[in-house]
Amino acid sequence: MPGKVKGRFMSSRFLDNWAVQIRKGLLDLFVLNAIAGRRMYGYDIVRLMSGMGALVLSEGTIYPLLSRLSHEGLIRGSLEESREGPARKYYELTPAGQQTLATMNDVWTSIMRGSALIAKPQSPPQPPPQSQPQSQENAP
Repeated sequence: MPGKVKGRFMSSRFLDNWAVQIRKGLLDLFVLNAIAGRRMYGYDIVRLMSGMGALVLSEGTIYPLLSRLSHEGLIRGSLEESREGPARKYYELTPAGQQTLATMNDVWTSIMRGSALIAKPQSPPQPPPQSQPQSQENAP
């Protein structure tokens, strides 16, 4: 069934797929930003991102993602006892993770700027100035 997007009709399947692809691409960036400068455990990240609409994570998504980021050397985890129940694995960025995150944030900023420029209504291109014909007096 088609959905209406700003006066245009697009299939909801197309939009759903597009949203999934965007979400997949941004989850690493958002999780690394969530961990930057602090230690967090998986469920804390899920709760932090719960108010972010389309980027909501489940526990079934966060732990494989954290495992992959750890395998890539971007984060490290340490198991700590908890007074509130079983031990928790806290994650923090590694130095490589900090460098990678800085680059990822730069790329994301560049993408957002480019998108804003493209989406911004622009004035129509101006025709080049017309050359003035030479008068007969100045002709050789």
